[in-house]
Amino acid sequence: MATLAVLLALFVLIFTAYRGASVILLAPLAALIGVALSEPSVILPVYSALFMSKLAEFVQKYFPLFLLGAVFGKGVEVAGFSRVIARALIKWLGPSRAMLAIVLVCNVLTYGGVSVFVVVFAAYPFAAFGFRAGGIPKRFIPATIAFGALTYTMDCLPGTPQIQNLIPAPFFGTDAYAAGTLGVIGAVFIFTAGSFYLSRRIHEAMARGEGYGSDHRNEPMVVLENERDAPVAIALMPLIVVGVVNKLLTFELPHFYNSAIALALPGLSKPVVVQLAEVKASWALLIALLCGIISVGVLAPRAMRRGFGAGARDAVNGALLAVMNTASEFGFGAVMAALPGFLVIKEALKAIPNPLVNEAISVTTLAGVTGSASGGLSIALAALAGQFKAAGTAAGIPMEVLHRVASMASGGMDTLPHNGAVIVILAVCGLTHRESYADIFVISLIKTAAVFAVIGVYYATGLV
Repeated sequence: MATLAVLLALFVLIFTAYRGASVILLAPLAALIGVALSEPSVILPVYSALFMSKLAEFVQKYFPLFLLGAVFGKGVEVAGFSRVIARALIKWLGPSRAMLAIVLVCNVLTYGGVSVFVVVFAAYPFAAFGFRAGGIPKRFIPATIAFGALTYTMDCLPGTPQIQNLIPAPFFGTDAYAAGTLGVIGAVFIFTAGSFYLSRRIHEAMARGEGYGSDHRNEPMVVLENERDAPVAIALMPLIVVGVVNKLLTFELPHFYNSAIALALPGLSKPVVVQLAEVKASWALLIALLCGIISVGVLAPRAMRRGFGAGARDAVNGALLAVMNTASEFGFGAVMAALPGFLVIKEALKAIPNPLVNEAISVTTLAGVTGSASGGLSIALAALAGQFKAAGTAAGIPMEVLHRVASMASGGMDTLPHNGAVIVILAVCGLTHRESYADIFVISLIKTAAVFAVIGVYYATGLV
């Protein structure tokens, strides 16, 4: 019954999310269904002390990133830079390869350190202009962004700064470059299979006469045709500014602050301690996005004066919706992880004999239940890392391989319909689960298959 409670709550949320219901409303209700079937006496305490506290924790940590990410994306759009870059990429790759062009934009942003939650705000204007110019159905944009931002640059390629690649490091005594060869092999697998799948789907749709479509929601602003486009080098500058400042501050902030910062102000009863390790990445990206917004204003002052006010209001509204959707998912995952049924699932996963297969299935299953790659990965390693390490050591498996398998597995089945990033992508693109989720799911299957392909390569060759 305990396990059934978790599965029923998960089914309710997935089903209602797919049907287009508000996750902000349904996530707490689905979570409390699970609680009611498990521990009915604690429904209200769980809602107040667990669900809402985790929701607030997510908003506190990520809302500034969502906000500035949305404003930056809108600024690039208002300035016409997204149109310029999209046209340049399509001219370079050809109109039929607009999908590949957007994937590359997402790759650069993600591998450059921009949070996967923020990438969609910056990439969507490029995708809309590129797909419209190439006559590609808009319904493929979410899968394209997911392919470019939520797969190999998130947790496969060595050195990627995304949190899914960093979480395993302290558990296994490794670093972000662990098992780089296997990571690259996994990335090639995903890129090849994902490109083939999406290209084929797009080709089939266009062969049936389907085009970009009309009357879509959340369409980017139309830049007047009589306005002269900026040079590509100028249009790329804000993106370069964000990447360079983000990378620079990631390394330089520790030189300005101690590892623990005691904030002592006259109005505080006691100092507030801030751990630099917990906020360094967010601070770096916040300042980088702010610099990017300023650079857009400097490079396109006329366009920004004319359209940025209304655009910024839309961006703020979009950021509020996106962060609350995702925060509700975060609260749901926290409640599920606390239920007895979740512990039953977690214990059952220990029975899988092969160390790497056990790790991969455990991580991707828990990520799927919680709807979060980072959440599922954190829960799995906090509970099972000792077991993974002991089994890996007994089998002679390097800790680097355990790191890479865990990281890659977290980004597999986490992208079920209730996943926060999926909901954000669909909301920003103005599309629904019914219109676009099926292709995102196939990308998830490819990503999951890549983990087991990498495990097979390791056992066959010993490559690390």
